[in-house]
Amino acid sequence: MFQTSVITSGSKGNCILVKNGSTNIVIDAGMSFKHYAQCMTNIGLDPTKLDAIFVSHEHSDHVGGAGILHRKTKSPIYISHPTFVYSEKKIGKLYDEPYYFEIGEYIKVGSLIVHPFNSPHDAVDSCNFLIHPVDDDKKQLLIATDLGFAHNLLKVNLKKATTIILESNHDVKMLREGPYEWYLKQRILSKTGHLSNEQATNLIEEILSENHDRIILAHLSEINNTPELAFSQMKKMLDFMQAKTDLIVSSQYQNTPLFKIGDG
Repeated sequence: MFQTSVITSGSKGNCILVKNGSTNIVIDAGMSFKHYAQCMTNIGLDPTKLDAIFVSHEHSDHVGGAGILHRKTKSPIYISHPTFVYSEKKIGKLYDEPYYFEIGEYIKVGSLIVHPFNSPHDAVDSCNFLIHPVDDDKKQLLIATDLGFAHNLLKVNLKKATTIILESNHDVKMLREGPYEWYLKQRILSKTGHLSNEQATNLIEEILSENHDRIILAHLSEINNTPELAFSQMKKMLDFMQAKTDLIVSSQYQNTPLFKIGDG
């Protein structure tokens, strides 16, 4: 069974579990092992049973816990070489050399195919991911966070997806009027920053089809957004479009349930 759970998502740490049968992988590891282990236990899984750790980019909220997770589970780290160069000190001692992937490659891990593709973010080699079971490419999970705008390849991959985990980082008004320094506001609003609620909603409206059974909003800012704002803006559009797509908002502090992908 092809499944996913957002273990944690936000500026303090990110980790997404993807499962197919006995194959378990995570996309990013920016949390403590204690938090990871508790969340895995919450959804009935053994925290030590992990087949791969994929890293999207070198920011600490995505790679800060990768080293300890690797050492606790003995699972390999999959990372692009430029990202590893910028992450090596954060990761620390490794049992084995990482698997260095190229963005655009198709990587087989157990019963899963993982396809990293470019993400416009202020990191050296940032990527998003499209994932599907080896034997069923009609069920696809799209993970897209940490991106300043939606490029054409992202839109193409979103249309393929069954379940979408999409950044809805900030409310523009809250960000502009909030406490951040102006340079940080500019970074977040830039084409290599983060998607706003409005951008995320407009993007889904553009690509939405009956193929999309679930949208999980992710990487919400605790300072410049609220779960209620992110949910209401997307839900208003989905209702207007008469979409039957399930809408979930992920959390920094509590994992989502383990959702089946392709159950619509």
